Amino acid sequence: MARTISKTASVYTRVDPETKEQAETILNDLGIPMSNAIGMFLRQVVIQRGMPFEMRLPSGKPVSIGELTKEQFDAEMQQGMNDIAAGRIISADDVEAEMRRLYGE
Repeated sequence: MARTISKTASVYTRVDPETKEQAETILNDLGIPMSNAIGMFLRQVVIQRGMPFEMRLPSGKPVSIGELTKEQFDAEMQQGMNDIAAGRIISADDVEAEMRRLYGE
């Protein structure tokens, strides 16, 4: 019986702990080990001959509150409080009209 020896190469990278933890949680839910996910990503780079996803700047559209980190949420809330204190306020009707103008119904 012929035996095939698997050859592997190591990849070392540094990632911020929060991103790693969030990714591990999602990958665990999917039943995919981190090393397999990284291998899948690298295979897609080869197949696509580039990044396997679109890379562009955010569109600037409003995001869901669930997409914000605690720090981002706190910063947004503080900015809102600063705006109120400085008198930079807009009526809800004006906000709704502007949102419809910018993003449609």
